[in-house]
Parts: sequence; structure tokens; C-alpha cells
Amino acid sequence: MFERLERYFQNSDVKMTKDRYLEMCEQLNQEPDPERIPPEAEDFPGIVIDAINCYNALGDNVVADIGFLGKDYTSLPYYFEIYEVNSIEDKTLFLEILNYLESRAIKHSQEQLKKEREKLKRKR
Repeated sequence: MFERLERYFQNSDVKMTKDRYLEMCEQLNQEPDPERIPPEAEDFPGIVIDAINCYNALGDNVVADIGFLGKDYTSLPYYFEIYEVNSIEDKTLFLEILNYLESRAIKHSQEQLKKEREKLKRKR
């Protein structure tokens, strides 16, 4: 599931949708490869979409020189109630998805800061 989720975000970053992919294949006279068709939000179980929405609603912990440190999880129990995440299995999956999203965001923040530092070094 996390590989598909990563493909979903990578394709979203470059605005590649299922429809655009199929249109490209048609223009190139190529048969669509089911493995390369970009996943869309509705291709995921509801708990994945709920976790993404929860993650986006949580506050950010950011420090200027360090970047994104992660999310503020103090309100997470309320989101469990709102999204009706009750069983241990569902909470575990929900948290795994949040951890995945957070590690992806931290990595992106670090890459952005590194690019900015390199840009500043070149100006000197």
C-alpha cells in the first residue's frame, strides 16, 4: 500500500492523473500499462484518505534553520473520534500512514533547505 501511496504523491506532484496518463498513451499509440497508471485518491481505502486528511489538519512544528520537525499530535485522539478509528488494528494502520506522511514531509523539508543553502553558497 505504501508503494502505491508514494506513486500517488509523486504523480500528484507532477500533476499526472489517470486521465492524463491514458490520454498520453492514446496520443503515443501505446497500450496503457496497468502498473504505470497513476493511483487516485478513490483507489485507496477510506482509512487512508482519513489519515491523509487528519495529517493535513494537524499543526506543523517548524524551526527556521532546521525546517519541518513534524506534526503536533496533541489533537490526534479527537481525530480518532471524528474519523471513528476505534480498533487497535485501525489505530495502528492510521498511525503507520501518519508516520509515512511525516517522514516524507521531513525528507522534503530537508531537501528544500539543502537546496537553499547551496544556492546561498553559490552567491558568495
